[in-house]
Amino acid sequence: MGNGGLSQARLERMRVVMAGYVERGEVPGLVTLISRRGETHVEAIGAQALGGAPMRRDTIFRISSMTKPIAAVAALILVEECKLRLDDPVDRWLPELADRRVLRRLDGPLDQTVPAVRPITVRDLLTLRMGFGFVMGSAEEYPILAAVEALGLGMGPPKPATPHDPDEWLRRFATLPLMHQPGERWMYGLGLTILGLLIARASGQPLETFLRERIFAPLGMADTGFSMPAAKLDRLATCYVTNFATGEIDFYDGVADSQWAQPPNFPDAAGGLVSTVDDYLVFGQMLLNGGRRYGGERILSRLAVEAMTTDQLTPAQRSASPSINVFLAPRTWGLGLSLITSRDDLAAVPGRFGWEGGLGTAWSSDPAEGLVAILMTQHMPPVADLHADFWTSAYAAIDD
Repeated sequence: MGNGGLSQARLERMRVVMAGYVERGEVPGLVTLISRRGETHVEAIGAQALGGAPMRRDTIFRISSMTKPIAAVAALILVEECKLRLDDPVDRWLPELADRRVLRRLDGPLDQTVPAVRPITVRDLLTLRMGFGFVMGSAEEYPILAAVEALGLGMGPPKPATPHDPDEWLRRFATLPLMHQPGERWMYGLGLTILGLLIARASGQPLETFLRERIFAPLGMADTGFSMPAAKLDRLATCYVTNFATGEIDFYDGVADSQWAQPPNFPDAAGGLVSTVDDYLVFGQMLLNGGRRYGGERILSRLAVEAMTTDQLTPAQRSASPSINVFLAPRTWGLGLSLITSRDDLAAVPGRFGWEGGLGTAWSSDPAEGLVAILMTQHMPPVADLHADFWTSAYAAIDD
């Protein structure tokens, strides 16, 4: 047992369990990281691509929705500077979203609407309660989904290759009614995308510039961004997707021709970043430290981190939100990330916060245990048993 209170024998057991998923061909490779009380344990297993180079500790992954907590921190930086306020309407910065209309019925025609009862607020974006998001159904069932697809708004698997720049994307989105009234229910997806547009306009900088100057550079996250230079492409993992018709693993995004090999037209704050386990460790540790990099610069106040990691959903909002059962349950949602509130599993420590990415990545920081844990693969959808076994093994390795 090291100073971090982690059992070496149990860490080895975790390595064996994780390696089994590679040996069985369920993922080409993976990287795990567990950090506790200054002790960090990393395993790189398998390959960056099927038949390719070995997985490395500094392999770069498309972190998809693990972008969301980073965007939330950026927004809270602006709140602390009094450039934004949580309960202010977004109309000042995003006038395209003023005077919203709302569908009478989610499956109804787009011209049958009522006025929004109030404007969309900054808090609505951070809490995913703006009234627009993913719907479990088809474009044939829901005309609003057909309209989203026709406008090229990219509400699907993470892909940065939308032809629209941020202003054009927002202009197109603003032609649609909301699905539900602002603040009524939790809906996964678009709130953090629009938050990225708000951050850019409120800061007067492109989103990536603001993230780099205020978060990535101060934290030393040199491998995190919306794209990567050619010199780093040899560290990018190839991304795969399960073909449910055949059961085989199909190609999703490569390396030399990766969509992340050049800056996107639309940097998506909901899912567009690439990163490494060590870069994300510094971010997760900063939040665990109450907003300050260990031994370094303060990014957020402790109070802002506490607000970010506090349940923001009311019982009424939870009961009105069927998509919670798909994307979130049994957890709840703070400002840009998820929270565990009940002890119903070995790894379910109340107060543990974090989020996952749809391309196979996951992160949590746990104040009670002083733990940061990260799993990175490149497989869509994430292999559910692999993720469950990672969290079980990570917590089972605590030995104090």
